[in-house]
This record gives sequence, structure tokens and C-alpha cells, in this order.
Amino acid sequence: MRMTSRVVSAAERAADAFELFSRASARLRRLVPFDSAVWTAADPETGLITAPMLVENLGSGEGCAAYWESELLEENVVPFRELARAPVPVAGLRAATGDLPARSSRFRRVMHGQGVHDELRAVLRIGDRPWGLVSLFRTTDAFSPNDIALLADLSRPLAERLRRFARPPQSEPRTGQPAPGLILFDESGGAMSINDEARRHLALLPEGPSFPTPLGLRLPIWVIGTALQARAVADGRDHGDARVRIQTTEGRWLTCHASHLTRPGGLPGPVALVIEPAAPADLAVLVAEAYGLTSRELQITQLVARGKTTAEIATTLSISPHTVRDHLKTIFVKTGVSSRGELIARLFTEHYWPALPEPTPIQRPGHPPAQARVSIRR
Repeated sequence: MRMTSRVVSAAERAADAFELFSRASARLRRLVPFDSAVWTAADPETGLITAPMLVENLGSGEGCAAYWESELLEENVVPFRELARAPVPVAGLRAATGDLPARSSRFRRVMHGQGVHDELRAVLRIGDRPWGLVSLFRTTDAFSPNDIALLADLSRPLAERLRRFARPPQSEPRTGQPAPGLILFDESGGAMSINDEARRHLALLPEGPSFPTPLGLRLPIWVIGTALQARAVADGRDHGDARVRIQTTEGRWLTCHASHLTRPGGLPGPVALVIEPAAPADLAVLVAEAYGLTSRELQITQLVARGKTTAEIATTLSISPHTVRDHLKTIFVKTGVSSRGELIARLFTEHYWPALPEPTPIQRPGHPPAQARVSIRR
């Protein structure tokens, strides 16, 4: 615990998620030596990679794209989506394969050619919510059981610090909503068409691994990963949403969601990807999780924003007014406010939740909503 506390302490001093990755990586390297690494944020609902991403001592951007393409489209050992649900959210490739890493397509096609001997990967999670993904690489020696245990101890503490950066910025809301952007990818995954709105949204994204396209611009890995996920769903390799929320350089949120289209006769078609300002439904869970609000606390917060009194909230939720007041005290502590007005100003600005929906409980994996929702499937 003393060793991991140094990593957590270094992360605690970070001003943003990228700095958190940098500080944690530098401190962790002293405890678990590695030659290269990838640290990336993850969307807590879909588990897909999102901004920011820190890449240390790795090769070309094409190799990074191949790594994530293999992760999403090929059969591999301990993929992140399985690791996120595993009892221990950390695994070493050689340990998981009985020292036969070539069982992993990702190792055969990408890592072996780059001189990688072993990979240690982890999901930074709180409960069933993944907030970050980590891959550490060694060119010699395998990662030990002690290395795995140490990184597992860091999973939740680092995730708790990482999710704080999902909180909305304390700034004046903007007026107006930019139009959605559209990018089309051909059957091989190449970007073939884009509108001006998409270009404007892309210009707001933070720096990170990006890849050239025939369109005269580079697409960030988070956008490419979402399009790849849509292909994975079409191929029957996955069944979730091809949807990710990406935080801009201004601290605001965009939603990127993709769908695999079909041609006449059921033939495979292009992938259509929409990038646009995050809608209220996209942000409700994210903001609630960022402040550590429970499902019930989010419901009460939404009702407060709708102007409901304590008695009205109690009636709506079939709980006592005393229970409502207890929940509000906890909500105020978690969000750092002292009144209902401050709470609304902090969480429900016009920019973030311009048209507040009816209170909706947070849905957990494995617990379907009472009514089916129409959504673009990943």
C-alpha cells in the first residue's frame, strides 16, 4: 500500500487527465519497470477509448491504429471489454496465455514486430464503470504476479481521480448549438467524405494519436475507434453502442456515434459517424458519475432543477421528505455547493443540459431499462 500511495499522490497533484497519466506513469515505472506505455481515458458507459491519450516510447501512429483495430475486430486474449468485468481488472499477456503470447492476434500482428515481449494491461474502474485503460510493454522479461497485484491496487484510486476531470467547467454557457457533423467511412475503414460541421468539431478536440486521410485532415484515434466499433458490431464481435463522449480543449463534451450501413440486398455498406454536442441524456450519467452521485441522488438533482419542492420530490419518488433532505445534504457535499441555486448553476447550465429530461435512473450493465430505447448500436 505504501508503494501504490506514491503513485496515487502523484496523480492527485495533476491539473487534468493528461497530466494525471504522465505523473502516474513516471511514478509507476519506478515500481513496475516497463519500456513503453499507453494510457487513455475511457467512456464509462461504453468502455471505448476517448481523450486524452498518453503514448510513451512507441512507434508510428499506424502501429497505434493497428493495435486498436486488432483490439476491436480480432479474437484476442484478455480484451479490455472482458477485463472491465473481470474480478481482477489487470492481466499480463504471458501469464494469461501460459507463456504463449502468440495465441493473441494482437501480439502476432502488431506487438511482436515491435519487439514487445510482454504486455500488462489494466482497466481503471469504479464498480462496473471503466474510466481509463492502461497498457505497459516490456521488450524483455515477463510481468510478475506482484506487478499484476500492484497495478490492480491502483485501479480504483486512479479511476476516482480520473473521473473528477469529467466535471463541467465553471464558465459561462455558450448560446446556440452547432450542427451535427458527419463522416463516412468506406468498407475498408477509410474516411471518404466529411462535412464542414464535422471539421469544426474535430478542430476542438485535444491533441493525440491521429492518422492521415484522403480528406486532407487527420482523424484522431477516438473517432477511428468509434467507427471500428461499429464494424465490430456488424461483424457480430460485439453488441454494445458504438458511441463515445469526447471532452474538447474547452472542457465541453461532444458525442461521437457510428452505425454500419447496408447496401441493397443486405451487402455491407459504409459506416456513418455523427459527431455533435453532447445531448442531455448523454451527460446525465457522466456528470453524476463525475461527482459520485448515486442513481437516486441524480433523480433528486434533476427534480430540483425542474423547480420541484421537497414535498413534490418526495411524492414523485415515493419517499419521505426527511429522506429527500438527507439526500440533498449529501448532494451538496459531493458537488461542493450550499444551496439549490448553486447546484443548478453547477450541473444544469444551458450549455450542458439545455432541455432537461424527465428524471431517469442510471442503468447498469445487466439491468435493462423498463422501456426499450431506440439507439445506434455499437
